[in-house]
Amino acid sequence: MENSENNSSVNSFPLESVHEDTVTMERKQNHFTNFFPTLRSGEWSDIGKRPYMEDTHVCISNLAMKFGSKLLSGEEAVSFYGVFDGHGGKCAANFVRDHLPRVIVEDADFPLELEKVVTRSFIETDAAFLKSCPLEPSGTTALTAMIFGRSLLVANAGDCRAVLSRRGAAVELSKDHKPCCKIERIRVESLGGYVDDDYLNGQLGVTRALGDWHLEGMKEMGGRGGPLSAEPELKLVTLTNEDEFLIIGSDGIWDVFSSQNAVDFSRRRLQEHNDLKLCCREIVGEAKKRGSRDNLTVVMVSFHLEPPPNVVVQKAKVHRSISAQGLQNIRCLLEG
Repeated sequence: MENSENNSSVNSFPLESVHEDTVTMERKQNHFTNFFPTLRSGEWSDIGKRPYMEDTHVCISNLAMKFGSKLLSGEEAVSFYGVFDGHGGKCAANFVRDHLPRVIVEDADFPLELEKVVTRSFIETDAAFLKSCPLEPSGTTALTAMIFGRSLLVANAGDCRAVLSRRGAAVELSKDHKPCCKIERIRVESLGGYVDDDYLNGQLGVTRALGDWHLEGMKEMGGRGGPLSAEPELKLVTLTNEDEFLIIGSDGIWDVFSSQNAVDFSRRRLQEHNDLKLCCREIVGEAKKRGSRDNLTVVMVSFHLEPPPNVVVQKAKVHRSISAQGLQNIRCLLEG
């Protein structure tokens, strides 16, 4: 700013006009881009009305640190959350829970190319299960959520579900891979499989899972060739200040909760006590009351320290009018 007065006549420029809309847009952009999530998590599980517990889950705040890997300077720490819903026993679910995170970290492209890394890791973990437990007659669905900076990457193989609360609105970040799904049915049939009474090849209630190598005709080596796929579908989103929390649940939760209902229920509970673990416990308890007959597991990740704010729903303005016939009827009444 030296010699500003002396140079004002030489280097002066007309001021840019700033419109109110421009200021509003800049504030909105800053509201989004300046946001950095503060992560908190909670979890709860229950055997429900099943004779055996086959669900399992994992919450890791720093994936690299957990497995002794060092991040390069400037790289974001990666948090990892997962829900695994086993069938035919819990062996496959426990194996994937314990091995998948390590396989991800040990991939040469971690953490720079996470989407490729995660897809490869699902396939490799599936193959490793066959090698380690070739005679084990079990399988598992798998849903993972990885958070690094403002990025959230969800990977799903099966019918667990991830739902994001965005200012009170439910945003589904995964698809349920069930035989009744049209896209999955087309994929299955293109690979020589079939759907019988909403079961894949008449045997499984899901079209994507890890394990299940004992089922003839379901898989070829690598997990991609047969109708039962271990390859996850991915969803990558950039978190903003409007994103409140993430719910990950096994299908026993979603049997009795719609996605929006789960978000509404969770917001009310968090507004009361702001305790994520207690909220998960209450979701599981409510699912049992509603008659869910499956194992029940839920993991929640909040992106704020504060509870969700009250959301004022803008009601649409209703312009009421009266028809010409109605006006005529009123006129007749008034005139007697």
